[in-house]
Amino acid sequence: MDPDADLRGPGAAVTVALCGHWEHEPPCPLAPHHTQAERAEDHVVLRILFAADPSRVPDVRSRIDAALAGGQLRGPDGLTSIWRLVASAPSDVRPDEEEPARRLRGA
Repeated sequence: MDPDADLRGPGAAVTVALCGHWEHEPPCPLAPHHTQAERAEDHVVLRILFAADPSRVPDVRSRIDAALAGGQLRGPDGLTSIWRLVASAPSDVRPDEEEPARRLRGA
């Protein structure tokens, strides 16, 4: 992403893929989730936590990957955020994410 690009764009794209729109009433219909974006040198690193029935995990991951691979989202301000997906991989919940993960499972 460009240095001045809106970091919320990729997360909003994920929310659209999982929920239909970035603004919706809770709960998330497919998988309660939380996205965190941080700049790391010339990259943006996203961490996406979600809670889903094990049978739905492949679909959730596929939707997330497709949303990020799409590389753009037009925001409510009319501006388009553009990014390039470099890599995507599942990982374990980190110790500092345990509480948010519990909340997502309870959502």
